[in-house]
Amino acid sequence: MKQQANLIRAGQVIEHDGRRWTILKQQIITPGKGGAFIQVEMRDLKTGNKTNERWRTADTVERLMTEEKDYTYSYTDGDNIVLMDPETFEQAMLPVGLLGDAAPFLQDNMAVVVDLVEGDPVAIHLPPSVTLEIVEADPVVKGQTATSSYKPARLSNGVKTMVPPFIEVGERIVVRTEDASYVERAKG
Repeated sequence: MKQQANLIRAGQVIEHDGRRWTILKQQIITPGKGGAFIQVEMRDLKTGNKTNERWRTADTVERLMTEEKDYTYSYTDGDNIVLMDPETFEQAMLPVGLLGDAAPFLQDNMAVVVDLVEGDPVAIHLPPSVTLEIVEADPVVKGQTATSSYKPARLSNGVKTMVPPFIEVGERIVVRTEDASYVERAKG
């Protein structure tokens, strides 16, 4: 289906130069002189290579329709993750690369959504947030105001994030899977 380039969003799948690409990032740029254009970072679904492309906002691109299917994460086997279909209990092996930067946030028995194009997996979506434990955090500096200052911390999955000064080692917090940002203290 043809779509204007300025409507491209991260996670969509397009066909360009006879190949299938998944959109990783997009940004509309309006220079001081001339028309606006969209800059897109995308990954080739077959080779895994990344590239950047620019289109004028009025250009059209071929967007491929995706089908969403629910799976449950089982385990990681080398460069692949093993997912189970919750209805048929069949297992599917998908490359970890489909997750990109969100790979460390996978947890046992986590429900994930896989985007398929003509039966081929093209993207894996995790829940918007996960609960993790703080394993390392800087001490609070006296005189720091709690409203605007954050301190670095390391999560139980090894990812670094910024947390408010009142968060200490051993606490469980809710973190966004898309950018590893702090949301709130875990309840309960």
